[in-house]
Amino acid sequence: MNDEQNIQQTIQMYFDAMYESDREKTLAVFHPAAKITGYMGKNLVQQDVESFAEFVGTQQPSAKAQNLPIRLETVSIEVAGATAVARVRDDYIGKTFLDTLSFLKIDDNWIIYNKLFHIEA
Repeated sequence: MNDEQNIQQTIQMYFDAMYESDREKTLAVFHPAAKITGYMGKNLVQQDVESFAEFVGTQQPSAKAQNLPIRLETVSIEVAGATAVARVRDDYIGKTFLDTLSFLKIDDNWIIYNKLFHIEA
């Protein structure tokens, strides 16, 4: 697989973690120093990966268990050496998010280093 395909695979794992409310999968897809940041309404939300994984794990029953429709669209992927940026649109917790994910390639694996989110609807 090329870099874009590997990044797409990481994006799918990221989405699956949230869709399944899986804390461990969330921790696996993010770098331990990752930050998750964006606005929920007018409130700036800033989380470390452990807090975000905990939040994901508490969303019970999961979207998968509820058989909710899946929405994951990769808007763009740009690779620059061992770094990359992807924009993805997904539905989560009843909202549509446009996420900007930054990636690092570590030991031939692409991992999410930071996530900026914007709520579209």
